[in-house]
Amino acid sequence: TTLFRSNKMFFKHTKWAMLWALLILILCGIPGKDIPHISFLELLNFDKFVHAGIFFVLLLLTVRGFLLQSNFPQLKKLAKFTALLICIIYGGSLEIMQGTLFIDRTADIFDFIANSFGASMGVLLYDWIEKRFLIKLIK
Repeated sequence: TTLFRSNKMFFKHTKWAMLWALLILILCGIPGKDIPHISFLELLNFDKFVHAGIFFVLLLLTVRGFLLQSNFPQLKKLAKFTALLICIIYGGSLEIMQGTLFIDRTADIFDFIANSFGASMGVLLYDWIEKRFLIKLIK
């Protein structure tokens, strides 16, 4: 029961990151023909901002979950690095899946770069966001 309790506690703090990652997987698996195309947004490479944004959020949620959990002290200590590594690997894996498994989707190295950039920005801005917004939410 200790292992179950331990896993339950870990999931309690990381569930939002996991649910966000699942949402990203679902969105990346939608066939390309079903995704709305808006020409002026394509000109601005809006797609890359979306990729960066969703991985920025994924990084923030993952770091927050890792910092709040107490089952794995080493993970807590290396929360930002571990979360960044997970986000980069996940972003790369999704691009590979889009190129090989998902219908009417293609892998794009620039999407991977945008994913990695968004996650990297999350690492750089996490402390500022936590101090500016998260602490106010707790009070």
